[in-house]
Amino acid sequence: MATIIVLQDGQHLGPARLGVTLRDHGFKLDYRRIDQDGEAAVPPDMDGAQGLIVLGSPASPSDDLPWISRTMDLIRKAHEAEMPVIGLCMGHQLIARALGGEVEKLPKMALGFEPVELTVAGQTETMLAGVPWKLPMFQSHENHVSKAPPGATVLAKSATTPVECFKAGIRTYGFQYHFEFDRPGITRHFALLKKTHGDLPLTLDQLEGQLNEHYAMFARASDRLCVNIASFAVPFDRLLAV
Repeated sequence: MATIIVLQDGQHLGPARLGVTLRDHGFKLDYRRIDQDGEAAVPPDMDGAQGLIVLGSPASPSDDLPWISRTMDLIRKAHEAEMPVIGLCMGHQLIARALGGEVEKLPKMALGFEPVELTVAGQTETMLAGVPWKLPMFQSHENHVSKAPPGATVLAKSATTPVECFKAGIRTYGFQYHFEFDRPGITRHFALLKKTHGDLPLTLDQLEGQLNEHYAMFARASDRLCVNIASFAVPFDRLLAV
């Protein structure tokens, strides 16, 4: 059974639908809790694992935290070994930084559903097969990738975020939007943000209105993306060989 290391910062920022899909496809998820073990949660190398997922975090990618630099080192090792590397939200930003891209703070926090549009390259990308070329995705971030790593291909963009998704090398992907969340996860996330941030750019009633309008399409596209990651990130013959 192929093992994927999952770096997770906080119980509510788990892989959710992506984790369920990966387990359904025969992968073993090796959870490493940064919020509980700090720097020690990040292994020094990918020994015994076949993939890496870096999830979101309340921290900023520019914070001077030991686990951040250690995570970027692990990203580089997995990427150079051509292993699957998937980053979500801050994980997306850390991949960009680790591989030479740039991350900046947004003038205003992005929160709620926002239309994300695939680039021409994204429209023909296998990992995004079956995903609508323009669809609402759930956003929750204060920083964004302002410049993709050298040689990377930008696969999706939005009005506020020029690099919503990129591909670097063969199997390294960064996603700014939270396709992993289900509906209860989105409302839980909002409640936690309310506790930690106070004033937010939208109210719970506004978020519920967005969910009523967009969630069905969002869920279908997100499920498809999760299946694509499970199906194409690790070639089937490599999975069988493990």
